Amino acid sequence: MSTVIPHDRAPGAPSAEQAVGIRAEFDAIRYACGLYDLGSRAQIALTGNDRVRWLNGMVTNNVRDMANGHGAYAFLLNPQGHILADLYAYNRSESLLVDVDQSQLEKVLQIFDHYIIMDDVEVTNLSEKLATVGVAGPKAPAVLHSAGIEVPPLQALQFTDVVWKDGSVTVVRTDNESVVGYELRLEPGNLPALRDALLRAGAKPVGAPALELLRIACGIPRYGQDIRERDLPQETEQQRALHFSKGCYIGQEIVERIRSRGAVHRKFTGFYVDGRLPAPGTKVQADGKDVGEITSAASLPVGSGERAVALGYIRREMAAPGKQLQAGTTQLTIATLPFKEVLEH
Repeated sequence: MSTVIPHDRAPGAPSAEQAVGIRAEFDAIRYACGLYDLGSRAQIALTGNDRVRWLNGMVTNNVRDMANGHGAYAFLLNPQGHILADLYAYNRSESLLVDVDQSQLEKVLQIFDHYIIMDDVEVTNLSEKLATVGVAGPKAPAVLHSAGIEVPPLQALQFTDVVWKDGSVTVVRTDNESVVGYELRLEPGNLPALRDALLRAGAKPVGAPALELLRIACGIPRYGQDIRERDLPQETEQQRALHFSKGCYIGQEIVERIRSRGAVHRKFTGFYVDGRLPAPGTKVQADGKDVGEITSAASLPVGSGERAVALGYIRREMAAPGKQLQAGTTQLTIATLPFKEVLEH
């Protein structure tokens, strides 16, 4: 098991003042309610009579049978089965809403444009018309209630539209099984009032560094960092993005071939770290041979110190939890995701 590293010994650690602030924000999500900006997300509306059939033929998950008010996580693949982007799709009855990271927006719009030929599908970029914030933590439902946002029980990726201060707010239950969370979408002009109401109700502001710690602690891969265009869907361990009986889509033949033959040589996994935090791209070795690579690493707050961990890929035959490996001079121990001892400490 990894040792606990005090703040002043953590390689590449922020200043003591910064570390205290990040720890407090991280703890707000674990024990209370954190409020964070989601301006890094972009939304695309799909309308037209062919929208459901068309998107179902584009992505790895089942959009065709998605109930109104529900969503799904999915990949966009190229014909060779490699991952071009990841996204969330939501059924809004008269339209489909596609939610992507801003860094992927232009790429996704270009792919959509390329594949709409004779289809009755219209693509509209809503990014300037919607603002999004998130709340997460065990007290998030209570904070929403205190702010005047009444949310019924929701399943993961289920959403509801509520009236708040004469405006409409769409509340989406997130699919992070480790933390209770909601995303709230509304007109940008109403965002300051909503943010103020949530802060008055007890939410604590949380910045990007603390959110990155949470992502790594939960073992959630980020596209562009942990998921790259060279990766195959089954290697990412994101089974929630795949549906094997939905019918044809771009790249489906490769995904099915991998499933039927069991030919997945690598898997996304977690590591406990003893020693210096390995940089993304560092090779993981066993007996001097490369067997994987690091994609993310962080020192997570635990008690009065920190627990150094990493995310990355490993050859499947090496992936047994507890197995000892190396990344340069750093010792690694394969862990099960998420890192529950950090999240539940």
